[in-house]
Amino acid sequence: MGRAGICRDMSDLAEEKFVSLTTYRRTGVPVAVPVWIARDGDEWVVTTPADTGKVRRLRHDPRVEMRPSSRFGRVEPDAEVVGGTARVIEDPATCRRMADPIRRKYGVQYRVMLFLEKLFSRKSRDRVILRITPGAAG
Repeated sequence: MGRAGICRDMSDLAEEKFVSLTTYRRTGVPVAVPVWIARDGDEWVVTTPADTGKVRRLRHDPRVEMRPSSRFGRVEPDAEVVGGTARVIEDPATCRRMADPIRRKYGVQYRVMLFLEKLFSRKSRDRVILRITPGAAG
């Protein structure tokens, strides 16, 4: 990786602890949120609760942009933008299998996050996988 926060290719982006994931509202307004990301073959995977805004937005527009970021979503001004197209994977068995790269990368942090989510969530939150194919979305 180059200077802090600058990624040059897919491998670099997958090595980042946090990535700012931008999805688009129906109006075209971008919404960026920090996420954990892992590489799975030639694609990236992100896990998120099924009822989040990013999932709703992706159902209408699969385009995404990603940049290295801080835990709180702060992006360096010169951070490289990587585009792609996301698919929402909902099947529970497939989601568990596709979460393996995230589970391996984040280890105990991932398990703690899931535990806290269960502990503090008012209802059971099903999780989905966002499977992101790199390249300009068309």
